[in-house]
Amino acid sequence: QVQLVESGGGSVQAGGSLRLSCAVSGGSSSSKCMGWFRQAPGKEREKVAVVYSGDSRPYYDDFVKDRFIISLDNANNTVYLQMNNLKPEDSAMYYCAAGRSRLWYPCISSPVSDFGNWGQGTQVTVSS
Repeated sequence: QVQLVESGGGSVQAGGSLRLSCAVSGGSSSSKCMGWFRQAPGKEREKVAVVYSGDSRPYYDDFVKDRFIISLDNANNTVYLQMNNLKPEDSAMYYCAAGRSRLWYPCISSPVSDFGNWGQGTQVTVSS
């Protein structure tokens, strides 16, 4: 069973930066399709960024393009989300998850429901 543990959240002022980490362990093989998601109180979980190992074309939702960067460190089984120029509307619980797709495009176009092995999340709070 793959286990995911997120860390790196915190409270920052608007314009600040945070780097989230997702440590991946367990399972007989690691997923090549990894994503970051977020959920604010009273809202549905939404897809923030998705990456497919070995492909340099990640997916970013429009509200984080040019501000967030997703990356994979395969040697350390860790997925990162570098978040820059944070805005109050970025405040949410952030989760990482593994996708089932074994090809690039199906991976990055997968809906939230196609991801699993959810971590416990890490809280990000951005004040204005």
